[in-house]
Amino acid sequence: MPQSNPQPTIVLIRPQMGENIGAAARAMWNFGLDRMRIVAPRDGWPNQKAVAMASGAGRLLDEAQLSDDTAGAISDCSFVYATTARPRDLTKPVFTPEAAMKDVRARIAAGEKVAVMFGPERAGMENDDIARANAIISVPVNPDFPSLNLAQCVLLLGYEWRREAVPTESSRVDAVGDWAEQIEIEKLSQHYEERMEEAGFFYPEHKAANMKLNLRNLWSRMPLTRADVQMLHGVMRQMVRWKERG
Repeated sequence: MPQSNPQPTIVLIRPQMGENIGAAARAMWNFGLDRMRIVAPRDGWPNQKAVAMASGAGRLLDEAQLSDDTAGAISDCSFVYATTARPRDLTKPVFTPEAAMKDVRARIAAGEKVAVMFGPERAGMENDDIARANAIISVPVNPDFPSLNLAQCVLLLGYEWRREAVPTESSRVDAVGDWAEQIEIEKLSQHYEERMEEAGFFYPEHKAANMKLNLRNLWSRMPLTRADVQMLHGVMRQMVRWKERG
């Protein structure tokens, strides 16, 4: 069974090689992390090459949760980080690994459920994945050779997690409310996108996809409680009713 101590969930997005999944599991267990989720692994699951590489960390693979897509893997989380060697053109808070793990510990201490996403080995995460994250972890690597092996990246974040002392009261994130989970943010985004589509907002058509991506990115940057989400659903429903009455 996974450990009871609070910790971030490690999410591997479309990993390509079983060996890298196994090595990532070993890196996690080196630093006391054992909550792994895997999204659409290229070579299928279970994977014997992953088991062989995991060695003494095989339990993590046995208990790993498998998802078909990124949205499903992070649906119950209230704050999500996307790791990338370079920030994309999506505006989000950007953390170093050290600062990110301090933030993770503070958020977990405040009762949030946190996930850290890692992209596929060849090209990293797509913008659609990153748009679902609340913040970016950017590793300060050599700009002429920014590629990091998946397991190396997991190891780096695991080390920073382990190195951080238990946060003091002064470093805790204020628990201002019952934070919304990603599935609630996803439904809110879909609600607004559907109504805005009906209103003809996404025009011209060739710009619609990028407009929707930017809208999703906007939602992910906002620290929303469940009460906030309910209110925003209500705002849109009332606006639609007002328009229909008019």
